[in-house]
Amino acid sequence: MSRVYNFSAGPATMPLPVLEEIQAELLDYKGSGMSVMEMSHRSKVFQTIIDEAEQDLRDLMNIPDNYKVLFIQGGATLEFSMIPMNLCKNGVFDYIVTGAWSKKAATEAKKFGKVNIIASSEDRNYSYIPDCSDLPVDDNADYVYICENETIHGTTFQKLPNTKGKVLVSDQSSMFLSKPCNVSDYGIIYGGVQKNVGPAGLAIVIIREDLIREDVADNVPVYLRFDTHAKNDSLYNTPNCWAIYVCGKVFKYLKSLGGLSAMNEINKKKAAVLYDFLDQSKMFKGTVDKEVRSLMNVPFVTGSAEMDAEVVAATKAAGFDNLKGHKSVGGLRASIYNAMPIEGVEALVEFLKKYEEEHA
Repeated sequence: MSRVYNFSAGPATMPLPVLEEIQAELLDYKGSGMSVMEMSHRSKVFQTIIDEAEQDLRDLMNIPDNYKVLFIQGGATLEFSMIPMNLCKNGVFDYIVTGAWSKKAATEAKKFGKVNIIASSEDRNYSYIPDCSDLPVDDNADYVYICENETIHGTTFQKLPNTKGKVLVSDQSSMFLSKPCNVSDYGIIYGGVQKNVGPAGLAIVIIREDLIREDVADNVPVYLRFDTHAKNDSLYNTPNCWAIYVCGKVFKYLKSLGGLSAMNEINKKKAAVLYDFLDQSKMFKGTVDKEVRSLMNVPFVTGSAEMDAEVVAATKAAGFDNLKGHKSVGGLRASIYNAMPIEGVEALVEFLKKYEEEHA
């Protein structure tokens, strides 16, 4: 079997033991005589799958009882609309814009109310996180929104913003389950699972029950109402059964490693291998202020777009895939999610060191 080191930002690399377990169950899931891909979402077998997935996630994150876990199709981008649609009371939404994804979310929210950009790092191409200790939070704001880890620009919040009592909504797509999280600090945590948990086509939404409202606007489509999914335990329609099944496998795998505290220690050691190299390299440079660098997404450049492209081609030929930076920013990016083994990062660094020596 020949597998590359896949540094894709999503869909991303998966834990090999999980893939092997899925492979073994592909044709016959636990004696059911069928694959999970063929299984009715109303069956007792699948009910057990989704129930176990939710419970394992609750165990991993210590999710309080007054929060619902929802498995919703459409990925994180659909939540850009669902959140303002469902949380709208005063029609005022405060956004902290620290990269491409929070900017897109803010743009989408403008369709449903007044959006205030109460902090932004756009002035320095999203290379830092602005001071969020004393923000001009609107008295009428229905919520304050952040993208806690920006996948494209590679920044992450080290401290949550002071929302002055307003509900905090966080897109955790590219850092989900990478470290411990105090769920009660948030009103909503959500993430598309294709980066750090499972296959594409699913978002997990963790929402405080008091935010699941029945008095949303009449023109909100039934599928885009949080209460629709909460009342039906994520089974209002046929969900992404396969993605839920795979995520459940990953949750159990993370528990077997020791949970999120153990995963965080692994991720810190892994990221240090790459950042330590970038900090001493004369050819390659990271693009983010050190104190807010993501442990999950590491953008870096050579200073020449032409050389960036040459390095990307060289890495691909050497068995390192998907290191091209996002089209909006260029350069290179290594996404080193939970499932990326430290050996992959070490091998990449050794390759980059050699490349620098040969092309200095």
